[in-house]
Amino acid sequence: MFGKLARKNLRPGRVPLTERPDEELLALFSSGEADAFGVLLERYRRPIFNFVARHSGDAPRAEDLTQEVFLRAIQRAEQFRGESKVSTWLYKIARNLCIDHRRRMRHRGHASLDAPTNGDGPSLGERLPSDARGAHESLVDEDLRARILAAVEALPDDQREVFLLRQIENMPFGEIADVVGASENTVKSRMRYALLRLREALSEYQDYASELR
Repeated sequence: MFGKLARKNLRPGRVPLTERPDEELLALFSSGEADAFGVLLERYRRPIFNFVARHSGDAPRAEDLTQEVFLRAIQRAEQFRGESKVSTWLYKIARNLCIDHRRRMRHRGHASLDAPTNGDGPSLGERLPSDARGAHESLVDEDLRARILAAVEALPDDQREVFLLRQIENMPFGEIADVVGASENTVKSRMRYALLRLREALSEYQDYASELR
């Protein structure tokens, strides 16, 4: 449904929309320039999809949930006050949707953190240290992948989301604090406890565990 949104503004004498900052694009969209949201969609659809697929624990529904993120952003665009970055605001919307979805689906006990990244980098389970590959590459990788997914899925919700935002999305702690609504020190503490749990769970794979930071 978003395919009709233009990717850039071609009107002569104007800076292309693709070169404008997020906050300006959202302001333009709120004032009636629909193409501006198309640029934001192009910038953040894949990162938000990746986060949703891993955080929600439901990869098959990640595309629908991602679409819902951007629908809510469209509906709430005029409410944005610039108190955080637009990207942080989008992740907040995504996080809240994922939390609601996980609550509804928790009884099914399915984990889909090993979700495809839709052409935008490796899945969590594929981020293996190069020296973990050897003569028994396939067996080692499969076992390690399963251990990683199980270990991350077993983290408390508040620790798991911080781990995903930091380790997978490479988000600074300050921005993570804005997304999850906690202080930066609290976020760092959650990350520290998450890493301790993961290192313990992956103690048989010291090379990979040592890469978690």
